[in-house]
Amino acid sequence: MIPVTKPYLPPISEYQEYLEGIWKRQWLTNNGPLVNELELKVSEFLNVPNFLFMSNGTIALQIAIKALGLKGEIITTPFSYVATTSSIVWEGCKPVFVDIDPYTLNIDPKKIEEAISEKTTAILATHVYGNPCDVEAIQKIASKHKLNVIYDGAHGFGVTFKKKSIFCYGDISTVSFHATKLFHTIEGGGVFTENSELNQKMAYQRNFGHDGPEAFQGLGVNGKNSEFHAAMGLVTLKKIEEIISKRKELSIYYDERLEDLGFKKPKISNQVDYNYGYYPIIFPTEEQLLKCVKKLNRSEIYPRRYFYPSLDQLPYVEKGDFPNTDSISRRILCLPLYFELSFEEVDLICRLIKSVWDHG
Repeated sequence: MIPVTKPYLPPISEYQEYLEGIWKRQWLTNNGPLVNELELKVSEFLNVPNFLFMSNGTIALQIAIKALGLKGEIITTPFSYVATTSSIVWEGCKPVFVDIDPYTLNIDPKKIEEAISEKTTAILATHVYGNPCDVEAIQKIASKHKLNVIYDGAHGFGVTFKKKSIFCYGDISTVSFHATKLFHTIEGGGVFTENSELNQKMAYQRNFGHDGPEAFQGLGVNGKNSEFHAAMGLVTLKKIEEIISKRKELSIYYDERLEDLGFKKPKISNQVDYNYGYYPIIFPTEEQLLKCVKKLNRSEIYPRRYFYPSLDQLPYVEKGDFPNTDSISRRILCLPLYFELSFEEVDLICRLIKSVWDHG
């Protein structure tokens, strides 16, 4: 079977070394030494000033919204994973969708201003597949209207724009370290901000608001993560450059094998250093996509319709008219891409896709 992704798992002996230390210390959670080490090493690797490790990327989004004190309406994208929208609703705010740019697949800055109302407090945009949003245009709009900016950077680990981590943009950026991501901690995520006061506030919020064992700084939840998860992150981080390099090689190989079929892909700026977290292709029609998925599934190959359906179809939000999102979400497919995927397996996948074209 070839799934859409597989988590990178290091040699078990390397992970075991960290486990032995955890057993000796008997310090399993509550901001342990490995959590602190991971936060420092991630900050150093990405060259960002502040990073807080959390239990997952969804709680990171929720804490970001809470930390900024957002109310009312938040402008966001309908082309993302459900957590982007559900976090807004969960925190008592209203998502206001703006259609995507059909080339980058990110929120279209040109359509943001017309969606701003007196109730708008923020923009929450997703770097789709790790492809950076137009951060400069979005910040210009946000500054003009005095809005906060949160970036859902779930897919963005290791991506830079103009040689600067995409996690440095906006008021707060979030990330996911779920097992499906190229850098993972089994389950996990976190927040980045260049604002030290905001960083301190979120540090309290992820730990029930504790300011010492018997004092509380304010309202908080349990957004912490464990030493076991941090250990996986520390081992995986040692390999991350090789992981990204291999995914780049596989992506280029896909490009070469599928070039004559004329698939469209998300447009990535030449000012971006990409992480090759996903390999999405856009079919001419949904019918062709479905035929291709059926053909691949028969050979136990499982790509993913990611993202589908459009988030404005969720039962707890208002539906709208977003033609670009609707069209792209019906026609886009992420092909298998992971560290252990072989070039022979890519050949097989591409042959099967071509056979659908050859036989209609």
